[in-house]
Amino acid sequence: MKITGIFYVVIATLLLVTLTIMASLNMPFNWVFYLMCFGQLFVVITVYKVLKDNYTTTKTFDDFYEDNPIGYRS
Repeated sequence: MKITGIFYVVIATLLLVTLTIMASLNMPFNWVFYLMCFGQLFVVITVYKVLKDNYTTTKTFDDFYEDNPIGYRS
């Protein structure tokens, strides 16, 4: 199973939301600190994975938005 870039984005988001909740509940400092360090490292890994993901599309700038194409007038 290939892990896509969006998987890393979801995990990084959940990790950092957990960090915010832990900090607001006055959890022990060392837990919050190590989770913060791990979260920052994971964000860097996430950015790398998303940028290196082999994702292709047939859409071009001429397609603009799918729900409101440029040439369509209602």
